[in-house]
Amino acid sequence: MTVPAQNTPAAAPAPNIRLLGDKEVGPGRPVYVTGEIGINHNGELENALKLIDAAADAGCDAVKFQKRTPEVCTPRDQWDIERDTPWGRMTYIDYRHRVEFGTEEYTAIDAHAKQRGIAWFASPWDVESVDFLEQFDQPCYKVASASLTDDELLRRLRKTGKTVILSTGMSTPRQIRHAVEVLGSENILMCHATSTYPAKAGELNLRMLDTLRREYPNVPIGYSGHEIGLQTTLAAVALGAVFVERHITLDRAMWGSDQSASVEPGGLDRLVRDIRVIEEALGDGVKRIYAGELTAMAKLRRVPGELADDVTDLASAS
Repeated sequence: MTVPAQNTPAAAPAPNIRLLGDKEVGPGRPVYVTGEIGINHNGELENALKLIDAAADAGCDAVKFQKRTPEVCTPRDQWDIERDTPWGRMTYIDYRHRVEFGTEEYTAIDAHAKQRGIAWFASPWDVESVDFLEQFDQPCYKVASASLTDDELLRRLRKTGKTVILSTGMSTPRQIRHAVEVLGSENILMCHATSTYPAKAGELNLRMLDTLRREYPNVPIGYSGHEIGLQTTLAAVALGAVFVERHITLDRAMWGSDQSASVEPGGLDRLVRDIRVIEEALGDGVKRIYAGELTAMAKLRRVPGELADDVTDLASAS
């Protein structure tokens, strides 16, 4: 009698694994590295495309932008305040429009990112911006730290069904807990962050990665950094961050409030390279004798020990 073949259901992913596009993110998975372009393009599409190229060349998994509806996100009492800009003196609301991309620019960004084989997504700062971004096939959405308390925005993002990355800068533990309750913990990835630009080393508090992991054991924990330099971001990876985001720029001397806390293309190359080295070096935590140690053992270990047979078995197997 022939027994009909049965389809074995695929194993469900661990509760602290999230899907960003076609990539799993979480413990035991490669660190997901995002270059945060934000508005460092200064409203110039050419700058944005060059930054996508820099991130792709460095080996980043994704780049991120920011999307705002200026009239919604800019307080009314600031609209008419004039400021000096690279395009001359203009009101703040006109400046916000000047650096904002629309459908034409994001369509070009989408095509270029696909051509370069890199994902892109954005931080929408208002509900209308979520509706705008839904026309593009993004792997996830990001909640900026400043938006963590915007329940209307969080509910709209939850409705998309996509993974939501939540940054926790400028927020209290109670505010973070409330945001998680609004979003639902089953489809979020949380980032420790300090919202100072640039942030001092003494304000980074990287041990918060452990605190968040204990508080939210079923949520993958990452790091969004706004510091100068690469060391502390690499330390976050060594402490277990599964997602890393850093602002990137073509030149830190460019005009704009985020440029000084950003990483230039050469630094981005080094950052991604060193993250991959740290990943490899962290291993799995299981103690073993590596094949490369056997020669040193034969040369240096004077007393074989009572359990030397275990080592002999290893040598035979290797």
